[in-house]
Amino acid sequence: MRLKPLLDKLVVKRDEQPSVTTGGIHIPDNFNEKADSGTVLSVGPGRRDDDGYHVPINIKTGDKVIFGSTAGQKVEVDKEEFLILQENQIIGVIKI
Repeated sequence: MRLKPLLDKLVVKRDEQPSVTTGGIHIPDNFNEKADSGTVLSVGPGRRDDDGYHVPINIKTGDKVIFGSTAGQKVEVDKEEFLILQENQIIGVIKI
């Protein structure tokens, strides 16, 4: 991946939302809400606490995460959209 997060940041690929409901109704793009979950593609090294100690990130590459709908910063790399999130913006990790 060409996008490397710094400190306690994560690169997340947002899950795709279906464009057709289970009943077969097509949902236009402007009405389709963005998913509040995604897969972690890259993880920064962590941050330093107030005493200077390294605090590693508890989330790893490949984790499926949940975050707030307004969380993160959208970025586009090679015509593909990603989110840059701070670790504290992650609400939870989905375990399968």
